[in-house]
Amino acid sequence: KCFEVKNATATSADLYFYGDIVSDWWGAWQDEDQYPDAIKNFLAEQTGKDLNVYINSGGGSVFAGIAIYNMIKRHGQNNNVKVFVDGLAGSIASVIAFAGSDKPTIPANAFLMIHNPWSWAEGNAKELRKMADDLDQITTGILNIYEEHLKEGVSIDTIKELMDAETWLNGQQAAEYFDIDVGETREY
Repeated sequence: KCFEVKNATATSADLYFYGDIVSDWWGAWQDEDQYPDAIKNFLAEQTGKDLNVYINSGGGSVFAGIAIYNMIKRHGQNNNVKVFVDGLAGSIASVIAFAGSDKPTIPANAFLMIHNPWSWAEGNAKELRKMADDLDQITTGILNIYEEHLKEGVSIDTIKELMDAETWLNGQQAAEYFDIDVGETREY
């Protein structure tokens, strides 16, 4: 079991990101972990339905998270997708938080954590320099997503600085930079 559907109706379903974002089922060590193939299958079963996405995740695989973001965005082209950050949308989960067709809801007591991607590297100086260049390119991809959701007047350079510093933003602080709703705690 790789995801749990609660409150599914004929017109809507709930999707929870309450674990790590991993590349495939092999990396899903806990039932709460999510990966692109599971999300693809879940969304195929929810065709024509609105979606409520709930997040409490520290993140995980950048490429898995970007794939999930893009899949949910496509689902939102024909259906209403609302995203609620219940506790933490950290790292790549912060990108998934912006996948809805509406702006995300992040209560004042919940958090968005943004930082630069990182990786393990091994090799000679040339290979390590290439890894740094690759990480810069991956950062640009993440910034492209954040840029679509900036509050008017906020520069993407400001977000880059926040990523450089690994910044934790509660809902009220996140609303200073991103187009979000600072909502109440969600009841189930």
